[in-house]
Amino acid sequence: MHLDVQDLRNFYYRSALGRAAQKSMRTRLLEIWPEAKGQTVVGFGFAAPLLRPYLNDARRVMTLMPGPQGVMPWPAGLPNTSVLVEETRWPLETGHVDKLVLLHGLETSERASDLLEECWRVLGPGGRALFIVPNRAGLWARRDRTPFGYGRPYSPGQLEAQLRKHQFLPERHMGALYQFPSQQRVWMKSAALFERVGRHMPTILAGGAFMVEATKLVYPPKGKIERKRVRRPVGALEGAPKPV
Repeated sequence: MHLDVQDLRNFYYRSALGRAAQKSMRTRLLEIWPEAKGQTVVGFGFAAPLLRPYLNDARRVMTLMPGPQGVMPWPAGLPNTSVLVEETRWPLETGHVDKLVLLHGLETSERASDLLEECWRVLGPGGRALFIVPNRAGLWARRDRTPFGYGRPYSPGQLEAQLRKHQFLPERHMGALYQFPSQQRVWMKSAALFERVGRHMPTILAGGAFMVEATKLVYPPKGKIERKRVRRPVGALEGAPKPV
């Protein structure tokens, strides 16, 4: 079940906790991908809050939002990059995406396998995908006041196994959202401290969400391929047979 785009927008742009979550994930994203000069960057779900740093240098930035969620124009004050799409049929050519970010897309999808196949299709050679999902053992997944309390939370092992099943190779993973999921003043003031400490913790102790960077695997055909020769090609016009 996808969340409504209005609820997502209100959380990330109109609440202090949402802005702090946006900052936490964007900081971690820039540690993995500091730039995207001349590349095609695509976000699916509600990845728009994380993609703004790439608007200046990337060749193209697109934010794909699934139909059940709804769409909103983004970015504000600039030409729109948002597109309303079917969840498993994206209006993108095969193999043309360099960087792909999924946020609030995989865990809320009712067709996760088909969605991963579509992710694999659009990624180009050397392309990389970043999957951001709620941490099954984290506090954020237990509070439905944030978008991370909806859908299916994952453990690192569960997500990596699903990615390998769909021909993705997990390269590295890290956590995010180490602060307490509350807007109370005492927790908001200590958010920066929790985030700094959390970055040095192992991924198994990840915060409210964890990120897995994966590359596309392309397997060669297995076995020996033999070409069969056609001894008698069928002619286009052979004429009518003689009567008996």
